[in-house]
Amino acid sequence: MNLTKDRFGGLLFLLLSVTYGYYAADIPLLPGDKFEVFHAQTLPYWLSGLGVVFSVLLIVLKPVASSTSEPLFKSNVLLMFGLMAFTFLFSVALPWLGFPITTSIFLASSYWMLGERRPKMLVFASVPFALVFWLLLTQVLDVYIAPARLLFW
Repeated sequence: MNLTKDRFGGLLFLLLSVTYGYYAADIPLLPGDKFEVFHAQTLPYWLSGLGVVFSVLLIVLKPVASSTSEPLFKSNVLLMFGLMAFTFLFSVALPWLGFPITTSIFLASSYWMLGERRPKMLVFASVPFALVFWLLLTQVLDVYIAPARLLFW
């Protein structure tokens, strides 16, 4: 079987879905919820099952020799690892810089890595999104987000 980037993505999604379904069993249930039709584990199990079905369909039904599918080694693996590194740096910088600043920097740097070079577009595509999302979380959904540690250092 020819391993294209589409099939590789399907395999990764299959691994993610199986792992998500496995750890869905660790979600604690309230007493008496075990015999209910819908409880805290129901949606994760369904999402995991749908993920497995769709990823297997992607792996099996994707044509082998297609003009649009390129081999895995020609795909943007370096770009993928760069974005993963940005995600790791985001998680390290989040407690120190705070949510709005870290998210804006993460989005702008990710857009830059994906090929956007206009500074105005980088700023206007990342800063308003981070601020609106932060306001939505903190003011509308009442989620506590710890302030930046550098502010109190």
